Amino acid sequence: MVRFAQIGRSMFVLPLVLGSTVALADEAIPTIDSGDTAFVALCSLVVLLMTLPGLALFYGGMARTKNVLSILMQVFCTASLMSVLFAIYGYSLTFTDGGPLQAMIGGVDKLFMLGITKDSVVGTIPEYLYFLFMLLFAAITPAIIVGGFAERMKFSAVMVFMAVWLTINYIPMAHMAWGGGWVFNLGVQDFAGGNVVHLNVGIAALVGAWLLGRRRGFGTPSLAPHNMTMTLTGGSLLWVGWLGFCGGCALAANGYAMLIMVNTMLASCAGALGWMVVEWQHRGRPSMFGALSGAIAGLVAITPACGFVGPMGAILLGLIAGPVCVWSVEKLKPMIGLDDSFDVFGVHGVAGILGGLLTPVFAHTAIGGQGFAEGRDLFSQLLVNGGAILFSITFSAITSLIAYKVAGLLCRGLRVDEETELDGLDLSSHGEVGYKYSN
Repeated sequence: MVRFAQIGRSMFVLPLVLGSTVALADEAIPTIDSGDTAFVALCSLVVLLMTLPGLALFYGGMARTKNVLSILMQVFCTASLMSVLFAIYGYSLTFTDGGPLQAMIGGVDKLFMLGITKDSVVGTIPEYLYFLFMLLFAAITPAIIVGGFAERMKFSAVMVFMAVWLTINYIPMAHMAWGGGWVFNLGVQDFAGGNVVHLNVGIAALVGAWLLGRRRGFGTPSLAPHNMTMTLTGGSLLWVGWLGFCGGCALAANGYAMLIMVNTMLASCAGALGWMVVEWQHRGRPSMFGALSGAIAGLVAITPACGFVGPMGAILLGLIAGPVCVWSVEKLKPMIGLDDSFDVFGVHGVAGILGGLLTPVFAHTAIGGQGFAEGRDLFSQLLVNGGAILFSITFSAITSLIAYKVAGLLCRGLRVDEETELDGLDLSSHGEVGYKYSN
């Protein structure tokens, strides 16, 4: 049957697939809407752009010249591997009925995409399109973790870790939140994946940084990004893709989807300005990298809130997220002492937590938000969101640790040897270089 989610209960306003897409006799027969289909297809394309080349270039510019291709390779191949695995078993285990295990994991009815045809419909779009949109979420989410262990992890270990992490972490998390699991039924206000995507990868990156240890030269200018032009290009593509990432979650071309996209845009702009002002005051001059980081922080923070807040709430959320993430990168990271190479936890993890906690605050109708589900008030919704965040932190830490340990066991360690790290992963791991490098 097709199960319809109430606004405010999950990522999606339209259907969650639990089994087949055949409507019950007393329900309207699902039909494809060409406008909705075109809109979600466009959103899917820009989410792919967000990953390849967006995320790859964003990270690649932050690496040293001798490791650029290794970063591009890890993002590119992670997205490829996750897509194939999602088609084989991820979609089914996320979005079909899990029977007695439904609270935690889906079922096997659509393994190998069985039963999905060109005539299958989810809401008002073809099921193949729904599958593609969700596949792109599964492709980009693990790839973000690359920024946590960049420049020191074996390529073989990266691939094994990603496969295991998708299986034991992302798929159950996505099912619990979006596929009719217990988190979905709890009524958490997390519209587009603040927990499943951003908080989740932030914790996974932190665990990886702890297990692998610091890069050689940590804390010195020798680790400075090599190409800010590349990073700005990639970050800008991330921004473009994020509008489709959030807006497409409405699964319909309507005013609600446009509100979501406007909220996403404004929060990012406000995040950039918030980071810039704090950095300008603290360091005496603003940096392009800081403004870009603030924009990403605003995008992360608005991800759970984009379907619940109004435009002014989105601006306020972005203005808060920028300075908070400045603090997390400049102050919290040195306190923790872990080499989260590209600040995955400092931006995605921290802004994800912040956005999840502040979503109910800015969802209040008094400041233009969409309000709460029937029977909920601000305090009760804060408790629900806070509880889901605590669960997500715990679940991500445990499953990520297991995935790293399995990868380390199968690949005889996670980290490259000292000589390989000094030479750079481009040449030693892939036999090619993208730049003539000097460091």
